[in-house]
Formats: sequence, structure tokens, C-alpha cells
Amino acid sequence: MIEETNQDVPVRLPADTLNLLAEFMKEKDEQERRFEDLKKKAEQDHEDRIASMLDFTEDWNQSQFWYEEKTACELAESLMEGATDDMVIGLVSAPTVYVKLREWKQTGKISKNITIKLFEYDQRFAVFKDDFVAYDFQRPLHGLPSELKGKFDRVLIDPPFLSEDCQTKTALTVRWLTKPWTPVSTTTSSSSSDSDNSATSDSNNSTPVQRTRIMTCTGERMKDIVRKLYKQAGIQITTLEVRHANQLNNDFRCYANWENKYWGFNMEE
Repeated sequence: MIEETNQDVPVRLPADTLNLLAEFMKEKDEQERRFEDLKKKAEQDHEDRIASMLDFTEDWNQSQFWYEEKTACELAESLMEGATDDMVIGLVSAPTVYVKLREWKQTGKISKNITIKLFEYDQRFAVFKDDFVAYDFQRPLHGLPSELKGKFDRVLIDPPFLSEDCQTKTALTVRWLTKPWTPVSTTTSSSSSDSDNSATSDSNNSTPVQRTRIMTCTGERMKDIVRKLYKQAGIQITTLEVRHANQLNNDFRCYANWENKYWGFNMEE
């Protein structure tokens, strides 16, 4: 006797599932269209087109999670606070903040003379041409242009993975990119003036010296390794809430070596 099987019976999905699938495919097609439009305009003149993170779909396989608008703006403003035209700003695996700063340069909110570089694995961001530096944390110094060594005044890092290996390799990159680290007193009051928070004086010269500013956004459970890796720079966990556009459930924190209007040092942790 031959058993009957259901192999030839077509699978029918519920109507609501089909609607969700159709909506997903529509959104995916729209994002791909936006990116192709951005790419074409970039090939013509990448300075004219104002990009947004809507042009780039998150790739969760690459651990990509974009910040929500409020967080991106607060991080961007903190990086630019008191910045001068001769400064060099680096974004390591933090494209959301790079895109925001690029928008502000184009619209005149910040000086067009400030150098801003994005170090990123995702080749889609190569549309930003000279601002883009291909970067793979697994090979932390590979392919980095020699002229960038020790040039960066301020750096924001968002290591793609919550692991000690990723944090350590990314910190190696940051150490290579930045100007010498100057320890920061952890007793500085959040009510101190900006000049107190952003400068230090040489013992033989009373002229304030701008210190390298470093901040990293990563999981709360990474706090011990972050403090260890950036101890000389004086990084502390801050009170800033880091939020993502797609409501990432991990408890994310901002660690930095200075205080400003958006955060103070969280001395309880």
C-alpha cells in the first residue's frame, strides 16, 4: 500500500503573515532604492546630498544597531563642544554619529574645516569617499593610513560586539589614532566650568592644553574592561542613556573622560 503524503500540497500562510511579509519586502525595496540613489549622487558630488541613516539598513549579522535621533544628536554635540577648525574627529564603528556630523557640516551648523573620519567595516559607507576609512576590528591596525597616526583630538567608539576581545582590539586602534592621553581627575565636579573639564595645565606652563577626548558606547557589562583599557585616559561610566532606534534590549552605557551638560560621571558604579 502506498502512503499518501502532503509533499505536493502547497503551503498556505495566514493572511496576516502574508501582509507582514509584503510590508517587510516593500520596506526592504525602499531602503535599497534610497541607498542606490545616495550612491549615484555620491558618484556625482557627495558634498551635495544630505544623507540620513534611513539610507542604510541595519545589518544585524554585523551587529549594526543605529542610535535613535536624540542619542545621536547628544553624542554629536558632545564631540563638537568647544571644537576648533584644526581638530580631527574620529568615529570608530559609529556611523550614526558620523552621518549626523556630516549633515551639520553641510548645513553650516559646524565648521566645514573640521576633519571628520569614519572607521567602518561596512563598505556601503564608502560612498562618503575621503571621510571613509575601511576598518576591521579583527585586524585593528591593518590598512590604516600612516598619516592618521596620533592625529585625532576626539574619538567616539562603538565596538560592534560585547566581548573583551572586541573591546581590546578596538582600544588598540584608538590608542594608535589619538594624540597622547592625559589623565583626568575623577573628582571633577559636574558643575565645573567647561574650561576646567576640557583642559589641563603643564607644570612649567600655565597655558591650558586641550586634552584628548574619548568616549565609547557599549554594554554596561563591559564596564570593567573599558575602565582597564582606558584607565590612563581617565574614562568613567557616565549618566547618559544610550538608546537605539530599534529598542535594543542590552543595557548600553556611555563611557567618557569628561563631563558636560548631557552627562556627569556615575560614581555609584
